[in-house]
Amino acid sequence: MLEIQRQQKLLELLATNQFMRVVDLTVALSASEATIRRDIAKLDEDKKLLKIRGGAQVLADQDTSNKQLKSSAFWPSIEAHKQAKTAIAKVAVALCQDGDPIIINGGTSTYMMGQFLVGRKLNILTNSFVLANELAANTECQITLPGGELYREQGIILSAFDDDAIPHYNAKYMFMGSPAIHEQGIMESDPLLVRSERKLRKQAEKLVVLADSSKLGSLSQFVLCALHEVDILITDRDANPDFVSMLKSHGVHVIIAPASNQ
Repeated sequence: MLEIQRQQKLLELLATNQFMRVVDLTVALSASEATIRRDIAKLDEDKKLLKIRGGAQVLADQDTSNKQLKSSAFWPSIEAHKQAKTAIAKVAVALCQDGDPIIINGGTSTYMMGQFLVGRKLNILTNSFVLANELAANTECQITLPGGELYREQGIILSAFDDDAIPHYNAKYMFMGSPAIHEQGIMESDPLLVRSERKLRKQAEKLVVLADSSKLGSLSQFVLCALHEVDILITDRDANPDFVSMLKSHGVHVIIAPASNQ
């Protein structure tokens, strides 16, 4: 990636998240910490962001928090913990039988399910237009999309209205990811996402959360649901055993995905 491309993506990430740590930017942009620090310094000098201790934040006069979804951009995040996400997604798809109606919420972890749905025949409601495109091109699954507004950075469709396709769909499982999972519950970064995911959850018999070990013990701004409302959580082999035990004490069935060969 060219320097100018990397810096543009950095600014796009910052516009979405308002603040980002250096360590998170190194993962999202596949660059070294030294490179990211140089980029931040250069963009701060050009008055395109504000350099702060440990990271960067959007300039006050460029704050777009009321105009954009507070969630990580899809494509810059796709490579983060990719091997773990792939292993988790494979286990998630194995839960499904052909013919099952399921819901797949937007996100990078759930997007990884697409490669394992090749050759399968399921009825899928998804608000991820990137996943829908992948499924349409490579599978025989029946695909339903809810109506709503397109959020390009996150690759999802969200509706502000109750009368869309969602209330007319009944699913066996809802599969979703989360930016953070804590004792407080399954967390989200934006109230619009909370509203959408709660609406989807009502239409499914069971909730399955896909979360690589980096998400366990983390905090985000909003609580989507309590831990006892989760039926199954799939994570990877690096999950903290104490945290896994805590999840089980809340009645969550935890599945540890084996290492992916992909």
